[in-house]
Amino acid sequence: MKKLKRVTIIGFPNVGKSTLFNRLAGARKSLVHSLPGMTRDAVTAVARVEDRSFELVDTGGFFGAPDEPFSAKVRDKAWQEACRADVVLLVLDGRRDLLPGEEELFTDLKKSGKRLLVVVNKVDTPGLEERLGDFYRLGGENIFPVSAEHNRGVEALKEALAGALPQAEETETARPPLRVAIVGRINVGKSSLVNRLCGEERLIVSEVPGTTRDSTDVLILRQERAFILVDTAGLRKLSRTRDEREKAGIIRAKKNIGLADVVCLVMDAQECATRQDTAVAQLAFDSGKPLILAVNKWDLPAKDGASVQEFRERIFGKLDFVGYAPLVFVSALTGQRVVKILDLAEEVWREAGRHIATSRLNAFLAGILQDHPPLSRDGRRVKIKYMTQQGVYPPTFVLFGHTRTRLATAYERHFLHLLRRQFGFQGTPIRLFFRQG
Repeated sequence: MKKLKRVTIIGFPNVGKSTLFNRLAGARKSLVHSLPGMTRDAVTAVARVEDRSFELVDTGGFFGAPDEPFSAKVRDKAWQEACRADVVLLVLDGRRDLLPGEEELFTDLKKSGKRLLVVVNKVDTPGLEERLGDFYRLGGENIFPVSAEHNRGVEALKEALAGALPQAEETETARPPLRVAIVGRINVGKSSLVNRLCGEERLIVSEVPGTTRDSTDVLILRQERAFILVDTAGLRKLSRTRDEREKAGIIRAKKNIGLADVVCLVMDAQECATRQDTAVAQLAFDSGKPLILAVNKWDLPAKDGASVQEFRERIFGKLDFVGYAPLVFVSALTGQRVVKILDLAEEVWREAGRHIATSRLNAFLAGILQDHPPLSRDGRRVKIKYMTQQGVYPPTFVLFGHTRTRLATAYERHFLHLLRRQFGFQGTPIRLFFRQG
């Protein structure tokens, strides 16, 4: 898979950059909010126009929102992304006049030598288009009036974008990128981990809680294997935040768990496992996705003097319901064992897709029925005739019996333990159903 060309969207706050990003990407990848400053980090997606695939990048408002504590960092990050781009889309607001700062930004972009297309957004009616004379001073043939929200004028922009990009030459990988959602509570170092795995500062990192608002996709290649790392907003109860943009980011982060191939729950070595860690682990378990547990900040000294084994016992003492998940101790600061996350992601994804032959399952079942006769929830013996595997991602098994009943919770837990011991399935939840048949 050759490196894709990059198209970066840049502009002032609230001009509709994220709406245009979603329109070109063909999905709601970037959060849109009425309040400015929703996007801080660069949000990326693989998009396509005609026969050309490219990496599309959404950036934060170039001069930041009035209440934005990271204005300088957001501005610097947006400019860095523009400098890395092959094509830049400068987005302006067609409902207001061209601002002096936007003219300066246009001039700076022209001086950079980048291929530049000017997108005048929010032009929802022909009447608004007639009043755009001020914008055409920037260069008539590369001005595109659009309404990203209503898909007006977007096709003309796509044609120009296709013309600005080289013919597609990339060869597809045999496998699609593995999508790994990096989740956890606030300030555990999720963005730092993604930056370390990328080998560069792709995401804004700060000690201020809630720095990451939107979920951010980062495409990386490791040994010809493509991964999409999804850095998500720190998860906490919505009632504990008053910032509507942070609330939107938390909601998006929860959705990204369900859209991921693998979930990596990041915890802080200085204080884990907390009640909030348990809540996030429950979200991962309920999603049915393969799970990795990563304890970050392992380089810091104050860990109560606990050994790795003592830490392991402490964590799984609270997170026993995800005891199937591999646990890795990492440091985003030093890079210690960070790349192990990618190795484990591939391993648990492969385990979640395993299919066991029915003959092997029923040989296993015969031994279980002899040594550990099953019980129902009301304490009665249950007769099981046979079992099959119904599906993968997650592995799903069905036990067939003479009557419709439910296995005792303790017995079901024991059954799954024996099933894992026999067949593996590291890192993935297992679903078990009982049916009459």
